[in-house]
Amino acid sequence: MLLRGYLSYATILLISYVLFGCASERDRRKGEINHSPAKNADSAIKGMRNAAKADDRRRSDAATRRKEVKKAESKRRRSDVGCVSLGGICQTDRFICQGRYLRDKCSGPATRLCCVPDGAWSVLCAGHYNNRVRGCDLHGCGAFNSRGNHDLQRAVDLVCSDYGTVNAPFSGSLAGPVSQKDPAGFQHDGVKLVNDVHCVKIFNIRPFRYIGAVAQGDTLGYVLPLQERFSGITSHLKLRMCDGTDPSPFI
Repeated sequence: MLLRGYLSYATILLISYVLFGCASERDRRKGEINHSPAKNADSAIKGMRNAAKADDRRRSDAATRRKEVKKAESKRRRSDVGCVSLGGICQTDRFICQGRYLRDKCSGPATRLCCVPDGAWSVLCAGHYNNRVRGCDLHGCGAFNSRGNHDLQRAVDLVCSDYGTVNAPFSGSLAGPVSQKDPAGFQHDGVKLVNDVHCVKIFNIRPFRYIGAVAQGDTLGYVLPLQERFSGITSHLKLRMCDGTDPSPFI
């Protein structure tokens, strides 16, 4: 009888424990069910906020990139204006230029240069129909790189009449007097004429002035006679580019 009583008591405890455990699990699940909609709503709101912030960052980054690209393009256009105003086009120097390349007129790398087409200068010597290069005589030849009595000529001689009027070959500004001595010690005087494209020194002339703006065709001065010192020489003026290049393509 005592053993049976113990078993009945143990059974009752076991059943009570199981029932208590089931009740606790039901209450826990009920609490989770009651709180899960709020948690889900909070998670959804948080996700939407994060997505909105990410969209804002993407839009801000895209706007910044657009501004940078626009600024770069604007800078490039501004930098190329100097070349465009001369009638040129900016391109890399690996392309052939049907004219002459100018530096520091284009934006971008150093290989991007301004290609300016050759434009013929007007006639310098009044009374002549063209700029005729002096041929060879007793005192040498007038072509660029021709060998004279002493050295290679880094200029071009244009045939002109003694005391003949000399006109500006292009519009620009007079930049002061110039002079040079030949190997024989003879002094050649003249004037420098420059613009955004060209820089040339004109020798064997007497300028009327040495500074100021001039238009193409304006009178610069007159040709100095050479016959008194060089008997038999063809009267001429001398053109020398400031950078030592050949002026022949322009005349």
